[in-house]
Amino acid sequence: MQNFEFYNPVNIVFGKGQISQLNKLVPAETKIMLAYGGGSIFKNGVYDQVKTALKGFDIVEFGGIEPNPHYETLMKAAEIVKKENLGFILAVGGGSVLDGVKFIAAAACWEGADPWDFLTQRSKYTVNKAIPLGSVLTLPATGSEMNGGSVVTRISTREKLAFMSNAVMPKFSILDPTVVFSLPEKQVANGVVDAFVHVIEQYLTFPVDAPIQDRFAESILVTLVEEGPKVLADRSDYEAAANFMWAATMALNGLIGTGVPQDWATHMIGHELTAFHNIDHARTLAIVLPGIMRVKKENKREKLLQFGERVWKITTGTTEERIDATISRTVEFFESFGIPTKLSAYGIGADFIPVVCDRFTQRGFTGIGERGDLTVAQIGEVLTLQL
Repeated sequence: MQNFEFYNPVNIVFGKGQISQLNKLVPAETKIMLAYGGGSIFKNGVYDQVKTALKGFDIVEFGGIEPNPHYETLMKAAEIVKKENLGFILAVGGGSVLDGVKFIAAAACWEGADPWDFLTQRSKYTVNKAIPLGSVLTLPATGSEMNGGSVVTRISTREKLAFMSNAVMPKFSILDPTVVFSLPEKQVANGVVDAFVHVIEQYLTFPVDAPIQDRFAESILVTLVEEGPKVLADRSDYEAAANFMWAATMALNGLIGTGVPQDWATHMIGHELTAFHNIDHARTLAIVLPGIMRVKKENKREKLLQFGERVWKITTGTTEERIDATISRTVEFFESFGIPTKLSAYGIGADFIPVVCDRFTQRGFTGIGERGDLTVAQIGEVLTLQL
């Protein structure tokens, strides 16, 4: 096992009716921003629950945070935070709203020329200060409710980039599984695949004798395989919704990534598909991951075999047959949720591949992935396989 530091101070408040605890969690006598997305919280009753719980609090509302939150929108919110001298931000929504609020919280305290710098120049700039924030989760998927990561899209430059900082970890996150009841099929499917690939990015690398992390990761994958279809079939199944929600949180709260190598090439490539073609994040992952598994099968051979055996129960055949079956079974799982795994499903052809490769070249990447050896040329191979 590799050396590691693990820090996670997020207070998770889980279960039915827990939104009512907000008045005990949000700091009293503090002017707060209530931030949300496109309006689903008005339809499912979450907004009313939040406002009831925060009756008497001094609130400034900011709505309209987009899926794949836009830098341009978030900067407007950051200006309001500064102008109104707000002391706390409450994110009510899914991962995009949470990611957006993390950027707002950091941007409002940023002393540099442009907050975008701490996404484009992560080796140079670190976010050390942010407005305190909390969250009410409405869509299990990203794990943003229990980590310090944020991904933001800048429309003007067609870029989607991330930053990490302990300063933007939520003070608390409320997870009420009943919010799943009103989710459309597409969002449930995206959430399951998103969480699944989060685990894969931290697990499907190479062995470092970390059995606890491996078993934790495999338990999350198996839970998603078992519970995801139940949620899709019956949104009112509370136990399935609860297990799905907690699996998505555990997939990216830092625990399974401690002391082990991590990949994240699938995400880095997938972000470009969103930036240029506005494809849902989870769906970009479903496109890219099978290509990564095929191109880097030698790097990942031992873990592919372990993944196949422990998650998909693939134990017969030659080594190559087992690896191929593992990849095929993963593709089948994604497609069972109605999520395509080919670029052609989105009208994207081979002419787009050089665009992505050029983007990585321009950023100075010589290799990505757990060994830093997935080259720009191999990124082209990954996408070619997924045409």
